[in-house]
Amino acid sequence: MARRPLPRILSTGSAQIARSRDLARAQFARSRELARTASDSASDVLHPLITITRGLRRLASAGRRRWAETPKDKRGPLLFLVASVILVVALVPYGPLLAVITLMAAAAWQGRDRGPSTPEGPDESQLERLRALYEALVPYFSAAEDPAPLYTHGGEWEKAFPEYDFDGTGRVSRLLVRYPAYFTDGEAQARARIEHLLTTKSGRGREYHFDWDEEGNELTVSVLAPLPTDIAAQRFVTAPGETVLGFTDPSRTQRTLPLTHGVEQRDVPPVVWRTGIRSTEPHLLVMGQPGTGTSTLLRSIALQALQYGDVVIVEGGSTGEYACLTGRDGVLAVECGLAGAIASMEWAATETERRLIAVNRARQAGNPPPDDTKRPLWLLLDRPTAFSHLASTDGRRDPQSLLQVPLRHGRAANVTVVVAEQWDAMDALSDAVRQHTRARVVLGAATAQQLESALGAPPHTTPVADVPPGRGYARLGTGAVHRLQVPATPDPYDDATSDAHRQAVLELLPERTTPVEVEALPKMAKPQQPEPVPAEAVVAETS
Repeated sequence: MARRPLPRILSTGSAQIARSRDLARAQFARSRELARTASDSASDVLHPLITITRGLRRLASAGRRRWAETPKDKRGPLLFLVASVILVVALVPYGPLLAVITLMAAAAWQGRDRGPSTPEGPDESQLERLRALYEALVPYFSAAEDPAPLYTHGGEWEKAFPEYDFDGTGRVSRLLVRYPAYFTDGEAQARARIEHLLTTKSGRGREYHFDWDEEGNELTVSVLAPLPTDIAAQRFVTAPGETVLGFTDPSRTQRTLPLTHGVEQRDVPPVVWRTGIRSTEPHLLVMGQPGTGTSTLLRSIALQALQYGDVVIVEGGSTGEYACLTGRDGVLAVECGLAGAIASMEWAATETERRLIAVNRARQAGNPPPDDTKRPLWLLLDRPTAFSHLASTDGRRDPQSLLQVPLRHGRAANVTVVVAEQWDAMDALSDAVRQHTRARVVLGAATAQQLESALGAPPHTTPVADVPPGRGYARLGTGAVHRLQVPATPDPYDDATSDAHRQAVLELLPERTTPVEVEALPKMAKPQQPEPVPAEAVVAETS
């Protein structure tokens, strides 16, 4: 059967709509340009009147101040002198006309713009920077078959850079770049070359944000302000199940948190990670080199988690970074050895299974979940791969293999796993850790390839080589990549910690309920063994 052609009204309707839209845009742009021209013309015509009016107002203010400063016993002679001058002016031929001309001249002099005149456009050094940027972009934004190229050697850079701003040092702080439509802005490699070039020519050592507008063939380059590094550990205004990983740029989130730093109070946009049964990213993986703040982030998470739940800490580095939490209320264990780590992970796996069975039975009976399954349980592991070699040498089980159950069923059992590891041991992480930690944080200096492999997407900013501790990037699931600055949460027992930060951390620590000499493992030595369940009572993770 032959196909029928579409009616003419349907085939031409989209074209007519597009032409109408373009016509409306052109009319709007024309009307806006006419309004701007009329405003400029009116201001030019009325400028003398505005200047004289401003001068008369200043003269009147000066007269009032002079009258207020004159003593009361001298005001009479002053009035007599003014009246005499007015009488003389009135009797002199052409006196009133000369007086009005003199007054207008004085008002015009007093009403002039006294501020320093700002030069229009960039200065010579700024022009050289713009020309250099334009010439550097010519090989990337030009083609031999282009009849009217926008980028040519020695061409007009004003058309390519319609908007630009400079900072106090004379370097570019914001730049709008127009490029031809045939540039392959959809390819990551082509965009990366342009971003690297602009970063090099505009000045190294700064973080740049690139906003590509593929529809309008425009690229906006802006310099990001450094994130604040003076935010100390404190109680954040969050709901149960919300954890503040750090703070980011105001343009990346619409939420702010009130913070206190001494007597100063301010609102800062946070990066909030939501955990619990309704979370879509129930577990977290933190990557970084030594000294980049991975342990600081885990301490910050532990202090926030202890408000509503229990914490188990396994430290593979054996550096005593979490000794301040030993014996505290809600801290079930702080393990630094292989035997303690295996015992803690075995207990965590058994506790996860027990919670799953208890929740499943309650749901089958139509009852709410038991109270002992509602309290969140946090498993914080700092460098767990350090135990893998020890476990294989001793012929024991790798503690990472015991994380299979908490990672897979932790969301339904209200169990959260946080793993912090270094770049050199990333290949030693188990498949379960890689697959189920959908919330990612990268701290410290990292290459673009490392960031994309860890976060799953490249950041929209240029990473710099020298960053302060706790600075990095965060991505929650499939969301956007955020710049991140972790709040300062150092070890209070470290001699290098300042008194202000030490006191801030000590104030957040719970009360010590168990002596330091007593191990915390007996708290979990006798977990409630789950009773055998029938085959039909299969535990399934809630979606």
